[in-house]
Amino acid sequence: MNDSSKKWFAVYTKPRWEKKINAILQSKGIESWCPLHKIVRQWSDRKKIIEDTLFKSYVFVNVNEEERIQVLQTNGVLNFVFYLGKPAVIKDDEIHLIKSYLQEKDATITTHSWDSLAPDIKVKIQHGVFMDNTGTVLRTSRKKVYVRLESLGQVMVVEFPAAHVTPIQ
Repeated sequence: MNDSSKKWFAVYTKPRWEKKINAILQSKGIESWCPLHKIVRQWSDRKKIIEDTLFKSYVFVNVNEEERIQVLQTNGVLNFVFYLGKPAVIKDDEIHLIKSYLQEKDATITTHSWDSLAPDIKVKIQHGVFMDNTGTVLRTSRKKVYVRLESLGQVMVVEFPAAHVTPIQ
């Protein structure tokens, strides 16, 4: 099959198996991605910067129909993430946007389930890798804008000055 038949999907994993499953899938020749971000962990005697998974119990795979079966047969993979009764297809643009933002210096992203947050206003981003993208602000503070990734049912919390967001009329 050609690469144009491949689509990005999210798979549920066993808790804390994200990095392991990503490595297993890649060793099988399957394109997978486990987004990581650096966080500071505090112990009683020291602080350490570690790479932690961005989306808990999720790994992204770019697969065709045949490879989907291989993914499901991988130890630790529970199932594909479903949306409206079908495996949720993640847009290439969303994957590219997350990858681009994670490469920015001091990128800060945390995730929240968006079913607990109510929609608010539409905005257009005026600066950075999110420039010219629009989204729904679910909640704001002085420095945070919550952007909905509908195909995942997740919200990315992106920190940047409120001046970089313009409401759409």
